[in-house]
Amino acid sequence: MKPDDLLISAASLNDELDNPALRILDCRFSLADSGLGLRQFQQGHIPTAQYLALEPDMSDPAGSRGRHPLPDPNRFAQTLGKLGVDNNSEIVAYDDGDCMVACRLWWMVRWLGYSNVRVLDGGLFQWSHSGFDLSSELARFAPVRFVRSEPLTRQVEAQHLLSDRFAITIDARSRQRFEGVVEPMDHTAGHVPGAMCYPFEENQGEDKCFLRDSRRFENLPQDADVVCYCGSGVSATHNIMALLLAGFNEPLLYPGSWSEWIEDPDREVASGPT
Repeated sequence: MKPDDLLISAASLNDELDNPALRILDCRFSLADSGLGLRQFQQGHIPTAQYLALEPDMSDPAGSRGRHPLPDPNRFAQTLGKLGVDNNSEIVAYDDGDCMVACRLWWMVRWLGYSNVRVLDGGLFQWSHSGFDLSSELARFAPVRFVRSEPLTRQVEAQHLLSDRFAITIDARSRQRFEGVVEPMDHTAGHVPGAMCYPFEENQGEDKCFLRDSRRFENLPQDADVVCYCGSGVSATHNIMALLLAGFNEPLLYPGSWSEWIEDPDREVASGPT
């Protein structure tokens, strides 16, 4: 998959703002303040953008399936349709710049079987750094119907995660959380047995753009079935993006991630470095 199929630069997006098929989705979100992203959007956003929140637009309520379980796909398809997104739209997702929630949205659109979706490389950080304007006007598009098809993504559920088939599992959380030194989000610290730590923040440079450097994953066989997880199935999609940019086949997402894994006391928990 070519980088241009996955990412769009701030300059290229600015050139496309007059494209009637373009649908820009702002998905800034703070786990510490669920209303912050919407307030930021209202203060200023990329022209014609519409707001889509991690909670509740991109997830079901927290519970036994984790903190951000995937919503019913039909509900998510309806959410897109209400924003004027159909199967002829050219979708661009962005957030403040770490691209964590933008990648979750990108993955979810592909989960519905639609490929014409890209992430703004560097997010709003790059947009503002490039000198492009923000708008406080609210874009309005007529509701349409978004039609699901077979997923372009791959996923695995908890009961299959430790099977011999999935020999490579990578965790997108920080090394301290992976090792069980700290756990600010969930009730149990540690990681899935056998997993390796690949913090998602290391996929980007200081300019917030993806590095496009396969050396980060040089210890992983290119033909391997790589499973990506994190705390709740959000930053794991960042590693999926990075692996595709590095030339890997479509990795699998464990959607429930660590926050689901620890809801079953019979599941083993590991700690320390690997």
